[in-house]
Amino acid sequence: MSKVAIVILSDTEGGEALGRVVNALTAAKEYGEGGDTVKVVFTGAGTKWVNELASPDHKLHELFASLKRQIEGACGYCAGAFGVSAEVESCGVRLLEDYGSNMSFRKLTSQGFQILTF
Repeated sequence: MSKVAIVILSDTEGGEALGRVVNALTAAKEYGEGGDTVKVVFTGAGTKWVNELASPDHKLHELFASLKRQIEGACGYCAGAFGVSAEVESCGVRLLEDYGSNMSFRKLTSQGFQILTF
């Protein structure tokens, strides 16, 4: 069994944005179904995805909702920088502030997680 952290950095804008988040969430689902330990983290511009995906009208909402237990959180600093902290928290996703106000990549690797970025 593997330990995998799926890190979503992609912005919500642009032609490849949806493809990146689809691949990230699909990978999280695949690893989870394979019995692996999975954490999904939103950081950078990727923090803007939380509110988008939490909307029942979004075409990826069901996939996002099915991964609720695997969603570790969103970088607190980045969510603030992109003006989405309140939205992230209102979606039930916690703000990660493990390295100052930032999420910690080191914490993930020290816990044995491989990091896949999208």
